[in-house]
Amino acid sequence: HCLVCVHRRSRRRRSKQHNTAHSSLTFTRLQRVGPTSQTTLSSLSLIALPSKLQPQPSSFIVVVPAAKMSFVLPHLTNGWQVDQAILSEEKRVVVVRFGQDWDPDCMKMDETLLKVSDKVRNFAVIYLVDIKQVPDFNKMYELYDPCTVMFFFRNKHIMIDLGTGNNNKINWAMEDPQEVIDIIETVYRGARKGRGLVNSPKDYSTKYKY
Repeated sequence: HCLVCVHRRSRRRRSKQHNTAHSSLTFTRLQRVGPTSQTTLSSLSLIALPSKLQPQPSSFIVVVPAAKMSFVLPHLTNGWQVDQAILSEEKRVVVVRFGQDWDPDCMKMDETLLKVSDKVRNFAVIYLVDIKQVPDFNKMYELYDPCTVMFFFRNKHIMIDLGTGNNNKINWAMEDPQEVIDIIETVYRGARKGRGLVNSPKDYSTKYKY
């Protein structure tokens, strides 16, 4: 009877040691997984964790690829930074997206801006501004839409006629990178010639009426 008890305690001890070692291995491997490895992280957490430590479906953590996160683009966190960004840039167009990072329209627009940022870097610089964190310009520029994109050149607001009736800004999410590049190029060329209002290369009157 004593030998049986000893044998059972020995099995429980080995099982506990195995689970502990297994858990340590799991956490070590998870730490080595990069932020973009959503599939790898998910598979590791499901396969390597002991059954008692398996997360419930409601507690799964969604790992968003870094390339899609808005924080990759520079943020201006106060009114002074916004003013300085517009004042200090002498050669390039300053593109400012006003809104909030978590807003669905802003997320779409930010992803598009991120895709074009490297292609337009020679003639444009892109910034993001949270209208809740920096409300200084909300009344001045009538920032009442979830997502707003405006253009500045040498401390001057450059307007663009998109055919929507609102020449001050783009107030919807654009998902075609080439369209955004074409608009920024048009703004840059017109602003270089001293124009305060330029015509959009595409008419958006049928799709986005102000």
